[in-house]
Amino acid sequence: MTEFLFRDDAYLQSCEAVVTAVASNGVELDRTVFYPMGGGQPGDVGRLILSDGSAIAVVDATKGGAGVVHVLAPDTASPAVGTKVRAEIDWARRHRLMRMHTCLHLLSAVLPYAVTGGSVGDGKGRLDFDIPEATLDKDAITAKLNELIAGDHEVGTNWISDEDLAAKPDLVKTMSVKPPTGSGRVRLVEVKGLDLQPCGGTHVRRTGEIGKVAVVKIEKKGKLNRRVAVEFV
Repeated sequence: MTEFLFRDDAYLQSCEAVVTAVASNGVELDRTVFYPMGGGQPGDVGRLILSDGSAIAVVDATKGGAGVVHVLAPDTASPAVGTKVRAEIDWARRHRLMRMHTCLHLLSAVLPYAVTGGSVGDGKGRLDFDIPEATLDKDAITAKLNELIAGDHEVGTNWISDEDLAAKPDLVKTMSVKPPTGSGRVRLVEVKGLDLQPCGGTHVRRTGEIGKVAVVKIEKKGKLNRRVAVEFV
């Protein structure tokens, strides 16, 4: 089992680790700061530093077995099982993803409809909503989002049991992606006073870190689906 350090502290930028498995496209570690692609958030990129100071580029991170596969560039030699490394993420990119992921949680609070899809990007993101025929105002949504961001609300995490989550289905906003259950508990992300939902992604500690954003496009994606795209400005 890999220890997911990013789950308890999304601000960790590096960690000491040991290679526990070698896959066809990368390696697994006993502990990691690399977030693996999932829940609409891309996997982290960065590098593994060996004891001699040389670096191996990590071009993606994906879920694999009970751990995280640190995907290496093609034709890169993988370090052997038992090798000690320092795992370092591209922090600037990760922080932008954290800011956008938290922004999308706020967007789901501004538009309180079921979410049918979404994507967290580097400097941009989107959510798809199950909304009946209605006109959405880009400027009004932008203004409300920036108001919530400027409020500098605290963002935190806690855990709920599988049984408690099953008894509170209203906590799950996403129609297409269900929170992972089966391990006995599910992680919740809370924007104090504004939003509470299951999420395994990485987030900023306060909404003020997000910075100013704008709704750049609203598209009709079916009879009821409306896609709302957001970018940093």
